[in-house]
Amino acid sequence: MDPGRLEKWVTIHRRLLRADDPPLRVGFQMDQQIHVRGVNLQVRWTLVDCCAPERAVWEGRGPARSRAQTEYALKPEGRGTRFDYRNEFHAPLGPLGAVVSRALVRGMPEREATRTLERLRAYLEKSSSQEVSVR
Repeated sequence: MDPGRLEKWVTIHRRLLRADDPPLRVGFQMDQQIHVRGVNLQVRWTLVDCCAPERAVWEGRGPARSRAQTEYALKPEGRGTRFDYRNEFHAPLGPLGAVVSRALVRGMPEREATRTLERLRAYLEKSSSQEVSVR
């Protein structure tokens, strides 16, 4: 849950522009640059629910009043850990914006979520022989 490690596994992440000082807590904010369809965008994220390191819910505000909510949850499962991820995006301009967004984005969210989870798995497997701290 360390914002400084987003580049290790989030495929659309380009850079962390600013983040509050740790530890993570409700109200924690960070500004992130992401890359979507060839365009760099800036998103301000606010942590709205947090039970570190098990769960974090972020609400984001992007350009043109776009909004997003992302949830990460870690749970013990068998001899491993289950990672659940949810991402919702709300385009600006209400229903018209949603239609335009679907036309532009098409299957990209599912592809990027799959790629991000693959990168996270590779990162965690690579780090399994080392101690990984979660903040």
